[in-house]
Amino acid sequence: MPSMNLFKRRDKSDDGPSDDNSEQLARAVGVTRRSIFGKIGSILGQDQVTTATWENLEEVLIGADVGVQTALSLVERVKSRSPYRPEDVRALLREELVEILNRADHHYDSDNDTLEHQVSNDVRKPYVILVVGVNGTGKTTMIGRIAAKYMRESYVVMAAAADTYRAAAIEQLETWGDIVGFDVISQQTGADPAAVAFDAINAAKARDCDLVIIDTAGRLQNKTSLMDELAKIKRVINRQLGRDLDEVLLVLDATTGQNGLNQAGIFMDTVGVTGVALSKLDGAGKGGIAFAIAEQYSLPVKFVGTGEKPGDIALFDPEVFVDALLTTDEASD
Repeated sequence: MPSMNLFKRRDKSDDGPSDDNSEQLARAVGVTRRSIFGKIGSILGQDQVTTATWENLEEVLIGADVGVQTALSLVERVKSRSPYRPEDVRALLREELVEILNRADHHYDSDNDTLEHQVSNDVRKPYVILVVGVNGTGKTTMIGRIAAKYMRESYVVMAAAADTYRAAAIEQLETWGDIVGFDVISQQTGADPAAVAFDAINAAKARDCDLVIIDTAGRLQNKTSLMDELAKIKRVINRQLGRDLDEVLLVLDATTGQNGLNQAGIFMDTVGVTGVALSKLDGAGKGGIAFAIAEQYSLPVKFVGTGEKPGDIALFDPEVFVDALLTTDEASD
């Protein structure tokens, strides 16, 4: 199992996520809080903790896509600590939610395998990310945003259009390349996706690229052939690198709810996903899928799409995310 950690989130005491990053993330979570998690505020706004408090809390968490087992276990852990006041319940709930996310983050934690370490020390360049997910989750848009983010930090970025079954997918990635300014390696529609990945790795080495992001198809209706194809792409990349690639990033649509768990399981079994990027959280996403994925698969969330523009992407931060979910609307105004 790979132990790479995509662009490790530094401690706040060490130039961690900037205020702008935190504000972007908190803003994206705002819709989620108001639609689902905001109900926690009314539950914990009562004078005392009762049996109804725990039942209502479980109901809200399940409705927020945290998952039945995760929600029940979470509430039981909070309840077992015997809080007397609603504010104590909130504090313990926050602590438990952050712990779930941090535990997954640390599962893949490796200071020496980050892009920053590899590039600054000229170790094992290029850093390679294989991006997977079903069609319609926003993979190509997420690639464009990740590329834009790291190009602003002076990394040389290249992308590979290995979703060769849809001409629109190739064109969309090339459009992002034109907008942001990164090279895209592509072939004609219907070409072997592994061949595109092969060309991209060789081109990245020749051009001294820091980061290569590889787009892939997501046709789950033909699951067996898709997974065979992804496994082949990964083998080809590893052979050309002479090592394991650095990240397998699963893009999940935050509005898909518990179906995201099924998607994660399928991709985990085939290509060993190491992290998740959440798209559409700023829309109708309920947010709880981040906890379900972390609890069930020990998968950390790495990125969150926060809007429509190239710069609308934030590094995931568990404390900022949980605080934004649990903040009351009055406190956020």
